[in-house]
Amino acid sequence: MPTNLALDDELIEQARRVGKHKTKKDAVTVALQEYIKLQRRRGILELEGQVDFWPGYDPKELRAKRRSE
Repeated sequence: MPTNLALDDELIEQARRVGKHKTKKDAVTVALQEYIKLQRRRGILELEGQVDFWPGYDPKELRAKRRSE
């Protein structure tokens, strides 16, 4: 899908060089993928304190108990 954006050419060129990308498109695509990963990680961090944590939890042990019943 062709898209026209007014982007900072120098910034894209720096990203292309640092990331050793052949094209501007490759640099922008990788940058967007990394941005998405970062935002998803931040979303996981927001779950802190909302999810029960059991330090001794062993799923394999629990599965073995269920099988032996």
